[in-house]
Amino acid sequence: MNARKKLTARLPRTRGTRGTGGTGGTGGTLRPEDQRLSVGSSFAYGFQHVLTMYGGIIAVPLIVGQAAGLAPADVGVLIAAALFMGGLATLLQTLGVPFFGSQLPLVQGVSFASVATMVAIVTGGGGLPAVFGAVIASAAIGLLIAPVFSKIVRFFPPVVTGTVITTIGLTLMPVAANWAMGGNKKAADYGSVANIGLAAITLALVLLLSKVGSATISRLSILLAMVAGTGVAVVTGMADFSKVGDGPIVAFPAPFHLGAPTFEAAAIISMLIVVLVILTETMADILAVGEIVGTRVDSKRIAAGLRADMVSSLVAPVFGSFTQSAFAQNVGLVAVTKIKSRYVVAAGGVILVLLGLLPVLGRVVAAVPTAVLGGAGIVLFGTVAASGIRTLAKVEYRNNMNLIIVAASIGFGMIPIAAPTFYDKFPSWFATIFHSGISSAAVMAIALNLLFNHLKKGNSENQSVFVAGTGRVIREEDLQCLAEGDRYENGKLIDCDGKEVPVESAATSEH
Repeated sequence: MNARKKLTARLPRTRGTRGTGGTGGTGGTLRPEDQRLSVGSSFAYGFQHVLTMYGGIIAVPLIVGQAAGLAPADVGVLIAAALFMGGLATLLQTLGVPFFGSQLPLVQGVSFASVATMVAIVTGGGGLPAVFGAVIASAAIGLLIAPVFSKIVRFFPPVVTGTVITTIGLTLMPVAANWAMGGNKKAADYGSVANIGLAAITLALVLLLSKVGSATISRLSILLAMVAGTGVAVVTGMADFSKVGDGPIVAFPAPFHLGAPTFEAAAIISMLIVVLVILTETMADILAVGEIVGTRVDSKRIAAGLRADMVSSLVAPVFGSFTQSAFAQNVGLVAVTKIKSRYVVAAGGVILVLLGLLPVLGRVVAAVPTAVLGGAGIVLFGTVAASGIRTLAKVEYRNNMNLIIVAASIGFGMIPIAAPTFYDKFPSWFATIFHSGISSAAVMAIALNLLFNHLKKGNSENQSVFVAGTGRVIREEDLQCLAEGDRYENGKLIDCDGKEVPVESAATSEH
């Protein structure tokens, strides 16, 4: 029995589910994402997803709350609301209802793309009410235009999707590095040997546990490594759980607890630009996870996923949260664990809802050192990039411009990562879009794919040096010198009779 058969034998039996309206499912057809695991396994793997994105989901309310000058208790309300809404949005995205939800293993949460814009609105005098109003209005517009975005799926061949997926992984690496250094650049121990060492231990544990023969342990390697890494942190005094008991045990996010929304035109316009970025990134994540899972993703399914994104963003301000989007780091977790079930991610959504209702549980997870998350993040984010490279390996590069499409797009996407201040002098609307490496790469890849592969008028046979360099070329006169049966072995040319053919160098032939 080979490894694949052994693994299949260990997994619980699965059954297909009928797709809901607009999600691309067909009645009774088994899709990889419809796999059902036991309740215990689902919540274990789901908790792994929560740990992977927890640091990212609480970062936004922390930053915005501090910018708004909120008291610690009110910042806690923002965090609880972010967890609560992230859970609801995840459930909608994974389980789906007619016309809403891609039914893919995508974790939803507060989008980091909106942080700079929200801080600008808050510090500009609008306060949190103006942020909430801008999110509601822009999300409503985004909900209306979501189907338009889904129609461009045919312009996302592997040369585009592979480029975007690779860029997603590469742009997340600074996040992993920051976590590994401690997460807080103002902290005295930021970048210390202790923090990086803890991240290294976690990374080593992920790799060692992945090598274990047990499929269960291997698939839970991220979670187990985080638990073990946290244990090391407790022993060395780098983790503090003393404040877990502080604050309420149960708390429900009260509607408009931090003020009713106000609607300001400038705030809405700036947030609408962010929503366009979020739509672009979420579509890229939907395509990425579809590629990893190995399932069909059509325009209807993308539209359903984008609508789920926008309706979640529309409702989020009611409970004190912000724009919602898919979390790219969890796409990497799907690739690492090879657990493709959307029900596993839905279990993670339930955990997020509980964390939002039970702040005490949130405080337990918050006590996990950021360096531990960084160690695991290196593997997770690197896996996203590797998945993109695997997609790019399917691309045909001979006698076309695909190589320059990939090269220019990835290079363009890396600009804001290599130089974060690159677009600071540009208009705010332009900087908002292109400050995201993912959006930059997506825009460039789509545009170049259209230019070279769709608008072929004006293309020549020898378009550039990139075309000539993508395939092996032999001169016709050299080919005529070869006989039937000639071959090249170990650096020597052997004729059809097995005798070596002398090779005359260019220098020899000149004399």
